[in-house]
Amino acid sequence: MLGKIQIFNWKSKQAQAEEDAAYERWAFPYGAAQREKLQKLLLEVFPKETVATTLIPFLTCKEIFENARRELDTDELAARRLIGEIKKYKRVIRKNEMHLYVALVLADKASGETSEYPGAGEIRERAEALALDAEQAARNA
Repeated sequence: MLGKIQIFNWKSKQAQAEEDAAYERWAFPYGAAQREKLQKLLLEVFPKETVATTLIPFLTCKEIFENARRELDTDELAARRLIGEIKKYKRVIRKNEMHLYVALVLADKASGETSEYPGAGEIRERAEALALDAEQAARNA
């Protein structure tokens, strides 16, 4: 039914600002310091990129992970779901970077209120381990 399709956003400035603030609280529940630390880490992991070109794929992965986490019992199962689902987003996330984003989402989840993130090297190592695990699981399936 045509009435259900919304192409244009007719929200007031206040409604849009409230929605943006709610999204910001979801994305960075520990505030500006968390956002700054995460952005710094993203640029260390992807030095040739900009904040926007790394933040969009990261937030896409975070949303997939958190949706999976609500359905599943553990972070590990949610991460496996994310690894499977992320392949659908190859226009947003390059294939060779997918496991890096999974590792970043897991680091973000683990950082908690302190917003203390591991270094870029540790993220790369975790991504390699995730890639090997996924490859091994695919062979065993």
